[in-house]
Amino acid sequence: MKKVAVYGQSYSISAEKEIQILLSVLEAHDIVCFIEEKFNNLLIEGKILKKKYPVFSDFKDLDPTFDLMFTLGGDGTILRAVTYIRDLDIPILGINTGRLGFLATINKKAIKESIDLLLRGEYSIQKRTLLSVETSPKNNDFKELNFALNEVTIARKNTTSMIGVRTCLNNEYLTNYWADGLIIATPTGSTGYSLSCNGPVISPDSKNVLITPIAPHNLNARPMVISDETAIQLEVDSREKDFLISLDSRIYTISKNTKVFIKKAPFSVQSIIPNNQSFLNTLRSKLLWGEDTRNETNL
Repeated sequence: MKKVAVYGQSYSISAEKEIQILLSVLEAHDIVCFIEEKFNNLLIEGKILKKKYPVFSDFKDLDPTFDLMFTLGGDGTILRAVTYIRDLDIPILGINTGRLGFLATINKKAIKESIDLLLRGEYSIQKRTLLSVETSPKNNDFKELNFALNEVTIARKNTTSMIGVRTCLNNEYLTNYWADGLIIATPTGSTGYSLSCNGPVISPDSKNVLITPIAPHNLNARPMVISDETAIQLEVDSREKDFLISLDSRIYTISKNTKVFIKKAPFSVQSIIPNNQSFLNTLRSKLLWGEDTRNETNL
């Protein structure tokens, strides 16, 4: 490991100690560190940096010579980081300075230990599927960033009324979901918005995509797991002239006469898993599976 990128967002500026630990460990191993420009400016303003670092500000500033990207924050920070990496195959390692992290799994107290594991080659690479989106007529708002790591969500706009989402799979009609919206999630996204809408948890290495309705009116509508090779077509019926489509945390307004086409993206994101981490361990920790709380006293 010779060259890395570091990305964070404004709220992670509070993780001063973790940032300094990360940078000092990298420097001790003579690893060149590039910091995202806006984050770098925040660190300078906070007088956290002890030296000047090279910066990057755009996808075009990165290339495959970077060994990996560290993120400081939560899962949302990783979703933002993916917009810089795109199809460059730069692996990501997330240091969790937030609360609930299924993607950013490295505990802020285990930064040095995790980097030591990386340097010894004691880790695995997990490829995570993304979804790509196209519309008819074309929408230039997300021309370059037309992909999502977690989910693509269709949602109502400016109305309390439900919308209808006519859904076809491989050109075959499935159903018309009358609901507040519809989530199309990757296995990675199964622990995100979809999970809060009673969707199932799917292992990250599964070759599947998840369809989860949001507060459906037709009560027999249930989440559905399909092959990630399936081409999905959606059409929205709404009282309003527009609806919302979100790609992870990026939200766009779309005319209701627009057809939305969703399929597996032609590239994947590489997630680094140190040998002291695992998806199942993360599930047990974050969802408190197997925890016995019977003897706990409620305050």
